[in-house]
Amino acid sequence: MLAHDVSEGAGAGAPAVKTGLDRLAAGEGPRLRDVPVALLCHPASVTAELEHASAVLPRLGARVVSLLGPEHGLDAAAQDMEVVGGEAPRATVPAYSLYGETFASLSPTPEMFHGAAWLVIDLQDIGSRYYTYVWTAVLAAEVALQAGLRVLILDRPNPIGGAPDQIEGGGIAANEESFVGLHDVAVRHGMTLGELARMAILERARVDAERLEVLRCAGWSRSMLFFETGLPWVLPSPNMPTMSAALVYPGQCLLEGTNLSEGRGTTRPFEMFGAPWLEGQALAAALLADDAALPGLGVRPIGFKPMFQKFAGRRCGGVQLHVREPAAVRSLRTSWAVLRATWRLGQGAMRWRTEPYEFVSDRPAIDLLAGGPWLREAIEAQTSLAEMTASQEPQRAAFVARRRQFLLYPE
Repeated sequence: MLAHDVSEGAGAGAPAVKTGLDRLAAGEGPRLRDVPVALLCHPASVTAELEHASAVLPRLGARVVSLLGPEHGLDAAAQDMEVVGGEAPRATVPAYSLYGETFASLSPTPEMFHGAAWLVIDLQDIGSRYYTYVWTAVLAAEVALQAGLRVLILDRPNPIGGAPDQIEGGGIAANEESFVGLHDVAVRHGMTLGELARMAILERARVDAERLEVLRCAGWSRSMLFFETGLPWVLPSPNMPTMSAALVYPGQCLLEGTNLSEGRGTTRPFEMFGAPWLEGQALAAALLADDAALPGLGVRPIGFKPMFQKFAGRRCGGVQLHVREPAAVRSLRTSWAVLRATWRLGQGAMRWRTEPYEFVSDRPAIDLLAGGPWLREAIEAQTSLAEMTASQEPQRAAFVARRRQFLLYPE
């Protein structure tokens, strides 16, 4: 499968998969006519026909009494870690941000539900534990359940698959939880948002989850990638423009914990990366020299100039990752190789991020992303890819076994 075959939109004919929202729109699931509903959503909360959940629910007779938005806001106009204000443009009901200046702002208050009987959650996840939407769903659901509401999660496919062999990385060490990993799961977890939110809520055991319901997708199988669903790709966040970006994200998000540009401020975030002190040819050669570094991917040296964020307006040397075989991509392994190579080639220029990251200021961002200090220490010691993979395998295997009881789709 070549990169240009990874479709970013729906193909001809009916989609192979129906999302939870599509099923609700077709009359399946709980009846919400005349029911006051709070809706947690974002721009990707659409049917296969691109009708937004905020329009579907009133059409079904539900009374939407408030809107809640995750990181990036209800319209996904805000960049990563940008504080989102409490008002949404053109909102016809009270609208609230669940991404403010403090960790406490990540959870709604009961007053934000405005007397709703149900909290409906419809968010497109990306399949990596760093991606914050699932943790917003968990925190919002816990508050809603504690306040006596029923919670309905409208499930969506994991766009990068969910079979056991697609799972990557270990878990989170004790006391290393954060908003880029609120619960101990693998980096590439292979679960849908409905599955993972339900798992976290039940294992955290802070509320009675009896009133939690997940309206499953129809037609989705665990090994299926997004381009096989027939569903339209709608950017779930500003820097997730394509499915190719989603495939490399589980590894490439690690670059947020460094002074490397992860490609924000370019048209191909996470696929393009580098720094002013890097030489693209040398980096590409280092990655190509390791047979284990680029599963399913090709690499090409480039120069680029980010328009915002890291190195804005400055020329960077680096590479672009090209998806050649989507099902074979294991981006965590690739990005471990990237970090090893850039640490060595940078000759002291590469550094770990020390600025506050996702409401945490007492630990390096790379430790939060990796689930502990192990990766930072391994990169500095130039530990081999094989050794890093082996060190994380027991945790990965334990997670594969632990998640089984929470799966809503056959393994």
